[in-house]
Amino acid sequence: MNPLLEVKNLTVQFEKREGTRFSEKKERKKFAAVDSVNFCLYPDEILGIVGESGSGKSTVARAVAGLIPISSGSIVLDGEEITDKKGRDLRMIYKKIQMVFQSPADSFDPRKTLGYSIGESLKNNGMTRKEVRTEVKKLLQSCELPEEFAAKYPRQVSGGQCQRAAIARALAIRPKIIVFDEATSALDMTVQKKIMELLSGVKKTYGLSYLFICHDLALVHKFCSRILVMHDGKIVEEGEPDAVIGNPRKEYTRQLIDAVL
Repeated sequence: MNPLLEVKNLTVQFEKREGTRFSEKKERKKFAAVDSVNFCLYPDEILGIVGESGSGKSTVARAVAGLIPISSGSIVLDGEEITDKKGRDLRMIYKKIQMVFQSPADSFDPRKTLGYSIGESLKNNGMTRKEVRTEVKKLLQSCELPEEFAAKYPRQVSGGQCQRAAIARALAIRPKIIVFDEATSALDMTVQKKIMELLSGVKKTYGLSYLFICHDLALVHKFCSRILVMHDGKIVEEGEPDAVIGNPRKEYTRQLIDAVL
């Protein structure tokens, strides 16, 4: 089976300044938040990426979703190299991949209704207002929200409801991949369980693959098909959940498991 997403030697560097606050000149140095990372995501797969804070897992998510530039390496999406794409070509490719963030309220414009935000990409793709309204209702229903939520603002709904709306927005243009960056970590356990059930359902309905960034190893163990463990910007271990969590090969993975399980 050919991969849906193939990441080769992905490196993302950020610049930091070193020196005291009183220094006339602060030396600029680059550090690799992600360092030569390689992995594939296959059709119908849920690939989890775990690691402690600062491991690089969220940077990988943002790089794959096209939200930050990469320093070197290659990203192949649905058989097409996208690293050097720009403008309209890049936007067309990235219709195949969407992202859901940790804080859904922050990802919505507080001045716009949820329905407007969910339907914006549909309108940009040529749908009429009537078609957009109809599709937004369907998307809300598929995420177990009443159609009346289209008229609500982010501040008027709970965190779990807002995350459902964010998932509906991600589904709007029928992507092949959704990237979840700690999308359930801000939710209480009861709401989290319901969101995970929703994700399982919409995955089957829409034929999706997931890249699931999470620090909750128990959740990843239960939900994901395969796991990557990141440390200091590198992948240090990968495999099926039972193998990685039940019988880890690397000392860092064992320490990570001992710290949270």
